[in-house]
Amino acid sequence: MHLLRSLFTAGSLAALLVSAAPAYDGTVTVTKTKGVTHYHTKTVSTTFTKRQACSVTASSLTSAPIGPSGYHSSSTRSIATISTSSPSNTATTSPKLTTSMTSLSSSATSYPSATHSTTGAYPYCTSDAAFASVDSVHSRAKYFAGTNAWWASHILSDSDLDTVFSEIKNTQLQVVRVWGFGSVNTDPGPGSVFFQLLNSTGSYINYAANGIPRLDAVVSMAEQTGLKIVLNFVNNWSDLGGIASYNAAFGGNATSWYTDSQSQSVYKDYIKLLVNRYQCSPAIFAWELANEPRCHGCSTDVIFNWATEISQYIKSLDAKHMITLGDEGWFAPADNIGDGSYGYGGAEGVDFARNLGISTLDYGVFHLYPDSWGYNETWGSTWILEHDQVGAAANKPVVLEEYGYGSPNNHTAVERPWQLTVLDDTSLAMDQFWQFGTTDLSGGLSDYDTNTIWYNSTAEYDVLAREHAAEMLEKAV
Repeated sequence: MHLLRSLFTAGSLAALLVSAAPAYDGTVTVTKTKGVTHYHTKTVSTTFTKRQACSVTASSLTSAPIGPSGYHSSSTRSIATISTSSPSNTATTSPKLTTSMTSLSSSATSYPSATHSTTGAYPYCTSDAAFASVDSVHSRAKYFAGTNAWWASHILSDSDLDTVFSEIKNTQLQVVRVWGFGSVNTDPGPGSVFFQLLNSTGSYINYAANGIPRLDAVVSMAEQTGLKIVLNFVNNWSDLGGIASYNAAFGGNATSWYTDSQSQSVYKDYIKLLVNRYQCSPAIFAWELANEPRCHGCSTDVIFNWATEISQYIKSLDAKHMITLGDEGWFAPADNIGDGSYGYGGAEGVDFARNLGISTLDYGVFHLYPDSWGYNETWGSTWILEHDQVGAAANKPVVLEEYGYGSPNNHTAVERPWQLTVLDDTSLAMDQFWQFGTTDLSGGLSDYDTNTIWYNSTAEYDVLAREHAAEMLEKAV
């Protein structure tokens, strides 16, 4: 058996702890309070506030100018054993923070700080659950399974969000990966969720009901159900804005973004906003730098240096939560792995093995889509084993963060062997199928693609979600 590498003490990220999770009876109550000024719920139109840098003191966050353009410049473990860790800044001990904001359209307004735990429409930082960390995740070491539901932060209905988290929880999945980004270059109107508007004058945060409060709702719901969430800060792809929306506002392209000073300053400001807001919540499993970052044709130095700088920056804001990169796990020729084909040739500027050595990245992730990358289905197990072996050599936990197969009629036949490889032949801490889907929402189907595993498709979901989640929890550590 492979060496257990626990992202939490001596083994592998294999151990999400369930014994200390709050009791859950299958229902979630969300208190909705109208007229809370910091959520701007009185107005139907979208409200923006321009962000300023915040200097943190023991008792307050005070606004500070960031420069002429409104920006500031920046310059051994595994996951198979998990102990207990209690948050140091719980809702009862954290100071009340306030941040002064300058409205895009008028004068100063305020928004709720990271510790407004018991007020507002979506209370968070109220759970006494342990934080997930390199030392602990709930108090008992277990391997576990998770999923992706990127769209959970982009649905406007609280009852639908309740349904999503309830169904995931009832499946025994432990971690949900959700998009923490949603940037636009023009206001799409109140019917669309977005968090950030970018244009040539700067970055503006949407605190209207179709903005940041949707992330508040996700974190609040995760706390109430005992689920953990991975929150991602930007998309390599143009979906929901992504890197392309930065380039549209500030110039540049998909490769120059990683070193463009203005884009990186705005990106770091957005990270600071979310990390300061939710760092008190035990629902955060990890912060994730980007979804599938690539720098096509670049030296692997570009993403390595960027990931080093950004992960160090996040650690300076929040030392309690884990950080991961979010990449697909590409290898480079220097790794001497594989046959030099696409996944091993370094064409996308990513070197999984090298990036795993960044000390401020707590665990590594990789994705698996052989039909999209020009490989056959059985190669998937090879890809899994290769990443497990690299994790063992680095003595760092590794997670199969996304995996899917594009044929909607053949998911089980293709993906079940991959799951069994993870279960029987590796010490990978967790795998997260792409993606969770449900037909139980008020608007009909959840957002989906042909990889979606539907909660309502009994036979397929029973095997790939319910059965696999249970057997991962039962796997001996």
